[in-house]
Amino acid sequence: MMKFLKYILTGILFGIVMTKSEAVSWFRIQEMFRFQSFHMYGIIGTAVTLGIIIVYVMKKVRLNDLSGQPIKFQDKDKRWPKYLIGGTIFGLGWALTGACPGPIFVNIGYGYLGMLIVALGAVIGTYLYGVFKDKLPH
Repeated sequence: MMKFLKYILTGILFGIVMTKSEAVSWFRIQEMFRFQSFHMYGIIGTAVTLGIIIVYVMKKVRLNDLSGQPIKFQDKDKRWPKYLIGGTIFGLGWALTGACPGPIFVNIGYGYLGMLIVALGAVIGTYLYGVFKDKLPH
């Protein structure tokens, strides 16, 4: 159990940050999709910027993973239609439910039990992806 403690604590910290930044708020997400507020765009922009900086540092310092193996980054696939299709499906789900995968579980923990239906849909969607993965354009 102790080896999982770091993951549990990371999840709790993630939930606190998502809640305090209001990134789990259905109203904030709807404001974003209606272009009524910059709040969520600021959070996403900050996350993307930090991600770019962290990956740059990881490549520069040549960090290893937990098992001591060097972290390798794959070149991005240049075929963009699959990203357009996947992004559209993800965006529609996000707009309809008001939550992307991380906030689904934060909202469940916050007591919004309606998100259990959203989580079930996410699990079913993930399962169906696994079933049809070989037939999809990758």
